[in-house]
Amino acid sequence: MLPCLLDAPRADTVPVTPLRKAELEGWLETAPEAARAWVRSTGFTAAPGSHALVPGPDGRLGRVLAGVGDKLDLWSFAALPGSLPAGSYRIDADLGGKAATAAAVGWALACYQFTRYKKPTKEFPALVLPTGADGAAADRTARSAYLVRDLVNTPCEDMGPPELAAAAVKLAEEFGARATVISGQDLLAQNYPMVHAVGRAAAKAPCLIDIRWGEAGHPLVTLVGKGVCFDTGGLDIKGSANMLMMKKDMGGGAHALALARMVMDARLPVRLRVLVPAVENAISGNAFRPLDILPTRKGLTVEIGNTDAEGRLILCDALAEADTEKPALLLDFATLTGAARVALGVELPALFCNDETLAADILAASKDADDPMWRLPLWQGYRPQLDSKIADLNNAPSGGFAGAITAALFLEQFVSKDTPWAHVDLYSWNGSAKPGRPEGGEAMTLRAFFTLIERRFAKA
Repeated sequence: MLPCLLDAPRADTVPVTPLRKAELEGWLETAPEAARAWVRSTGFTAAPGSHALVPGPDGRLGRVLAGVGDKLDLWSFAALPGSLPAGSYRIDADLGGKAATAAAVGWALACYQFTRYKKPTKEFPALVLPTGADGAAADRTARSAYLVRDLVNTPCEDMGPPELAAAAVKLAEEFGARATVISGQDLLAQNYPMVHAVGRAAAKAPCLIDIRWGEAGHPLVTLVGKGVCFDTGGLDIKGSANMLMMKKDMGGGAHALALARMVMDARLPVRLRVLVPAVENAISGNAFRPLDILPTRKGLTVEIGNTDAEGRLILCDALAEADTEKPALLLDFATLTGAARVALGVELPALFCNDETLAADILAASKDADDPMWRLPLWQGYRPQLDSKIADLNNAPSGGFAGAITAALFLEQFVSKDTPWAHVDLYSWNGSAKPGRPEGGEAMTLRAFFTLIERRFAKA
């Protein structure tokens, strides 16, 4: 269990009373006179996210009043860990099982610190698991989100393709999975030409990470994640402002690994495969060029309209390989397009799906897990924009419109129509801090897709 979550209260555990604005006066009426006077003197109104420290008869902290909204959610108590003194706390209310687990997850997510290069700046308070909370689920969810945040926050100098592969191998070993890594020239020998082409200009060799876990006979679930550990844009080089954040361009790979962690930790009855093509899109004398025509694992040829549309190139080889096994579910995650952010902003990942039942199930899981995303169409009217006069496809249609859709349509060319497939275009970053969501790398859609997989295959 994470240190910020406790199985049982201690002698000095402080109660936390959640209050809605309309409930404050009722609580004050029954409170001791000294506590009532103290709370009123602080100006506490029980506004959501606010809190009041109430002294006990001995002058020590006796209780915390926490303002909450009309509906409890994942973030209802997430402002507290950053504000309360170190110690042990318990929520003095019956939240119900789902809300109790959500409170524990939100608390744990608020206790995250990235400490690889800087000592911790705060000792966070611990929360006693609320009555009815699923402690294993809360711990699993928070640890997996921490994994995404740690991987994304680490700069490419220390999280290039070999280091990402090492992190994946370590994860596989933790859960008894089998991991293989195809690197450098071996990518050509084993027919992953796009992964090699995109990553060949970097000092650190590109690779394909391949993890397998689970028992034969269980349904196959395959997760694919974009692992561009840094993206200069290639010869179509990005401006400095756009390049600044590109250590996070491996966020899709981080999500695939973290979702795999959740599945393995919960021991869901699936046969899991994870494919992460890991590269650095760098510039040197052997970098791939605009208007080069490159082969893919599937055999389709691609004319390079823009070297900065490299994520779809490495994903197409991984998706083609994944599709050969006809998985019961194929999911890919990628920080793929700025167009998705223009359409939906940074907090709302874009979902594309080739199966109506699967799409409905994903959105239902998204709502139930309080883990939002929004479906965009695989609009076939835009498919001709991918045509090339001298190759099978162009990776970057001209015109600049519907960029998230045309990118998804490109990926669709490498997945069979009868393979249930969903593609998620996400940001994987918090530009500013919110309760439970510190600035930096962020996990998005993990809870939703874990819920989906659990519902679909738990009875397999």
